[in-house]
Amino acid sequence: MRALTEQDIRTSFINCSKGEAKRLAVPRDLDERPYGDLDFLGWRDPGAPDRSYLVTERQDRLVGVAMRFQPARRGFFHRSMCSLCLTTHPRGGVSLMTARKAGAAGREGNSVGAYICTDLACSLYLRGLKETETGPRFEESLTLEEQIDRTRGNLFAFLDKL
Repeated sequence: MRALTEQDIRTSFINCSKGEAKRLAVPRDLDERPYGDLDFLGWRDPGAPDRSYLVTERQDRLVGVAMRFQPARRGFFHRSMCSLCLTTHPRGGVSLMTARKAGAAGREGNSVGAYICTDLACSLYLRGLKETETGPRFEESLTLEEQIDRTRGNLFAFLDKL
């Protein structure tokens, strides 16, 4: 993924108004993000614990999505799997993220959801640059490139529903 500016991020959102995009919290550490290892930039809003955002490149343009979620409140032994990167997490490491649909359907209250890593660090888990509380991801027979392609495909399938 290429490095992003605040302006890039604010103009990329497809499911919120320009005013909402102008007011949302953008990460202050954009220059420090490991863009070469990211399939998408994801972050949680520090001022609104139920909001998160995701921006990715698709067909040479940026696509941003505003999402809401309720952190899971499950026990340590309960594990959940992210529908994007297929990483399993204990205790709330995966949350149902819901995004309002774009356009008229979104204004009518329609939304789409997916179970995604709560910290939105799918790219880092996939590449072994970050581990869950219980250790590294399970080993797969797919190459890293194939896993990245699958994750991007899962992300794009989610975005297509918006």
